[in-house]
Amino acid sequence: MRLRLRETTTLSKIATQRCRTALKRYAKEEDGVLIKPTIFIFLAMLSVGGIGIDLMRMERDRTELQYTLDRAVLAAADLDQPLDPAAVVEDYLDRANLSAYYQTPTYDSGLGYRWVQAAIDTDFRVHFMGLTGGSDLPMYVSSRAEEVIGSVEISMVLDVSGSMNSNNRLANLKTAAHAFINQVTQNTDTSSLSISIIPYATQVNAGETLLNMYNVTDEHNYSHCVNFIPDQFSRSTLWRTDELERTAHFDMFSYSENPIDFPVCPTRDGSAILPLTNDTDELHAYIDGLTARGNTSIDLGMKWGSALLDPSTRSVVNDLIADGEISASFVNRPTDYGSGDTLKVIILMSDGQNTNQFMLNPSMRTGMSEVWYNADEGEYSIHRSSSSEGYFWPHLNRWEDHAYGQGTYQDCGGASCIEVTEPGSAVQMPYTELLAQVSLAWNVYYNYYFTSSAWADWYQSSFTFLNRVAKDQFTDHICNTTKDEGVIVFAVGLEAPRAGTRVLKACASSPAHYFDTDGLEIAEAFTAIATSIRQLRLTQ
Repeated sequence: MRLRLRETTTLSKIATQRCRTALKRYAKEEDGVLIKPTIFIFLAMLSVGGIGIDLMRMERDRTELQYTLDRAVLAAADLDQPLDPAAVVEDYLDRANLSAYYQTPTYDSGLGYRWVQAAIDTDFRVHFMGLTGGSDLPMYVSSRAEEVIGSVEISMVLDVSGSMNSNNRLANLKTAAHAFINQVTQNTDTSSLSISIIPYATQVNAGETLLNMYNVTDEHNYSHCVNFIPDQFSRSTLWRTDELERTAHFDMFSYSENPIDFPVCPTRDGSAILPLTNDTDELHAYIDGLTARGNTSIDLGMKWGSALLDPSTRSVVNDLIADGEISASFVNRPTDYGSGDTLKVIILMSDGQNTNQFMLNPSMRTGMSEVWYNADEGEYSIHRSSSSEGYFWPHLNRWEDHAYGQGTYQDCGGASCIEVTEPGSAVQMPYTELLAQVSLAWNVYYNYYFTSSAWADWYQSSFTFLNRVAKDQFTDHICNTTKDEGVIVFAVGLEAPRAGTRVLKACASSPAHYFDTDGLEIAEAFTAIATSIRQLRLTQ
């Protein structure tokens, strides 16, 4: 028994020792100690990454939704948009596969404005955040667009020179101008809109009423144009205190009499400036009445177009209102430059280039001529103090000592001479009356044919002219001065030559403001200009 006990004790000690060694070794073992924190960190990273993915997905959808909503309200706010604003917004979202987010927009419109506002307040459905107990994310986008035509002052400077009769150009211009008037006046509070039309050819007929508001020389009252001096093209102002030289009334283009056919300053119906109106019927009727004749003076058209937008013309406008000539809605126009709430625009159109501008010599602007006229008989007498005979009678091809109609003469055409009493009476004609009655060429051909130097003395020496080079410089000056004041200048060339195109491009506010057109393309240009004038903008 004792042996067995001793053996048992020995085995127990060995087993105990081994267990103790194993436990010590196990206590020192580090394998698997990081499993729990690793699992925790992995789950945390997965959770954060999932949140990031959800946020990125939401921002992607929100950006796309904002972009689509912006375009939708812009289209819906367009005054030319015939569809209901809500339908437009819904259609844009549907095409972008975002129709699930559609919420009815709010909008309002009236004369000259329309605004549309759309807001989407919804929840974005999350994926990963839901696994950690998170809820869907709120998503909100909003957009507002407004189209308004605010206060607008427009000068339409239109070429009505003789070349506009070619290739149907005048008819195409009228089509374009009619469309422009319709586009800028429809859906517009016209009380905030003023349009002046300035037709130009060799000269600009300001019209008697408008020109009488200025300090103009008074040699005659047959026509109503002025000869600007170079300095006046370097400033946009046209002060009433400035002395303006009235253009002489004469015709160097035709053989005409009683009255002259083609005066340098036009007097035909529809040739005078139409100042500040918003009456669509008046504008359309005026455009229909345009006719074409004469040379081309882009500089003069631009000068008047600029002046009718310049604040220096305000007192003129107010006096025209007081006289009942234009609407009282234009009181205190033109507005100040840079006022912020008024858009000033010039539309300059030409089919050509600057050509010669003719001016009568000072010696023939005033004073008495050599010509006497018998109105009862319609006959002339030419008094030559250097001639021994004294007076030449063109209709009888004879010299006498008095003007025809002031006495008697001997008619020796028959078997014997007889004394003839001259009917009517003759009066000496001032140059202003003579040149309003006969053209320069007619005067030479019918009155002064008795002298070989008639063309040199009474035609070629009777006028001077400004050539294209000088007028191109004047055009550049008035265009630059006007643009410096913040006026937007659109220029339209209608089949214009290279020299004219250069002037028009230089005058435009930028290359994008110039339109080179052919035929009915001019209507597209005027439509594009009207669209540009209408201010469509995001307001939020």
